[in-house]
Amino acid sequence: MKLRIRAVSLCLSVLFLCLIACLGIASGQGPVKKPVATPSTKSRDIQVVIIVDNYPYKEGVDTEHGFSCLVTGTEKTILFDTGPSDRTLLNNMKKLEIKPEEVQLVVLSHEHFDHTRGLQGFLEKNHNVTVYLLESFQKAFEEQVTASGAKVVKVRDSLEICDGVYSIVVGDEQALLIHSDKGGVLIAGCAHPGIVNMIRKAKEVTKGDILAAMGGFHLQGNFGEVSTSEIETTVSSFKDLGVRYVGATHCSGNEARRLFKENYKEHYLDLGTGKVLMVKELK
Repeated sequence: MKLRIRAVSLCLSVLFLCLIACLGIASGQGPVKKPVATPSTKSRDIQVVIIVDNYPYKEGVDTEHGFSCLVTGTEKTILFDTGPSDRTLLNNMKKLEIKPEEVQLVVLSHEHFDHTRGLQGFLEKNHNVTVYLLESFQKAFEEQVTASGAKVVKVRDSLEICDGVYSIVVGDEQALLIHSDKGGVLIAGCAHPGIVNMIRKAKEVTKGDILAAMGGFHLQGNFGEVSTSEIETTVSSFKDLGVRYVGATHCSGNEARRLFKENYKEHYLDLGTGKVLMVKELK
């Protein structure tokens, strides 16, 4: 009888320890986090609005060399990059009926002026935001942001910034990845480390397909566009990686836009300032 009681007691102890280990309590790590690859954003709700871009799309809004877009329909409303000036950013937000105070997160792809100079003017309208900056940003830039009252999160590696939305870090640049039920939507600011490298990283993080890749692809250098053969190699890599839709804009260059459109046909996204992209419309 005593042996039976001891056996039952031992079994209960083992079960209790297993339960604690599963919850992470024994190690002091808290509850186990959900897997990264779980898509939790409904594609029917997601919209991407191009606020600032080199290329025009909607009449009445201003174009300027730079990039900024707004992502809605995710857990939090996200402003990705802020363009080269607060004048263009705020004017276009007004014309597109976007209220600065509705933004909750700001993600800056990298520190170049054409992606960051609209930030201070925006923070004067809404400082109740969290700003995601790479660790490579200058200390003075970070101090300006915190002085406005905004919170700063310094980013070193890829991480989930809200439910189903990730910062994808490659080199000294971060892209935005929305992990939807239709696949990943990757938005790049300039893709200096290579847009193909960013797509590979996005697939690694989500363990899934890329529904669409858009934004600046850095296929237009400081002294003109890169060679046609290099662009063709990039297009082929997109195809090999299974990217279903492409929207090349900002620093991608006219030749890249032409070749992507030629190869992707109806799956090419014509982007520019004022464009509203509804992810639910992508097949």
